[in-house]
Amino acid sequence: MEILVQTLADGLVIGAFYSLIALGYTMVFGIIKLLNFAHGDLYMLGAFVGYSLLSMIGGGDSGMGLFGILVVLLLTMVIVGIAGMGIERIAYRPLLLAPRLSILITAIGVSLFLENGAMIAWGAQYQVYPLQLSHAGINLFGATITYTQIGLVLISALLMLGLHLFINRTLYGKAMRAIAHDQTACQLMGINVHKVIGLTFFIGASLAAGAGTMAGAYYGTVNFMMGFIIGLKAFTAAVLGGIGSIPGAMLGGLLLGLMETAGTFVFGGSWKDVVAFSLLILILVLKPTGIMGEKVTERM
Repeated sequence: MEILVQTLADGLVIGAFYSLIALGYTMVFGIIKLLNFAHGDLYMLGAFVGYSLLSMIGGGDSGMGLFGILVVLLLTMVIVGIAGMGIERIAYRPLLLAPRLSILITAIGVSLFLENGAMIAWGAQYQVYPLQLSHAGINLFGATITYTQIGLVLISALLMLGLHLFINRTLYGKAMRAIAHDQTACQLMGINVHKVIGLTFFIGASLAAGAGTMAGAYYGTVNFMMGFIIGLKAFTAAVLGGIGSIPGAMLGGLLLGLMETAGTFVFGGSWKDVVAFSLLILILVLKPTGIMGEKVTERM
């Protein structure tokens, strides 16, 4: 029972990060049918922006705890969200009518640009996050669940709930869903499609940045390549839940986090990536649409 509870707690934290990043993948794919492989690097950018902001305000005080994250979290999300809109405007918008392969290659180029830009700006070495989170917690069946883990999962859940309400209750959310169904018809109805697409990139980048800031504080170190693997895993989570489905991305991220944590316990930490990508292969072979995805006829 102790191992089960500890695995569940660790898996939920990792899964929450995967879900936040996977939401960006699935939102962009749902709108413009682009697999934005630069999205994981926005997670990395968020981690570094949070690192810089915390350093500026003296985030090394361990007493700040989760409050230190909350102080910089919104500002980091706004900054990286604006960067996401800039990427869409400069790199993707001119290619919206081009073959899908062209925009996909551009996404890989943007990823390399962000990685190397971060290396130049912050250095190639690992940076220690200027925020020490508390290790205090509660004991449940012999397992220790820290207040930090509880707080990070709750913050992630609030962000996902906010996105769900935005998509389903606001005018812009309705416009996003409409564009996902028929972009041409939306243009004829007077919807500013480019504005809505830019907003989609802003939201996706903001959520990834939030995950990056929390992950940096949780794990304690960041580096310029940290977005590569987690970006691929978040893509796996999006495929698991059903690419294009927002509830599916949330569910897929949590399931992947739990499965990866369980696989780490069974096979060892060096096999955690094998578990994640083996799961991706199984999904693509057995159920390409994912858990909550719908069959589509359009191909990339």
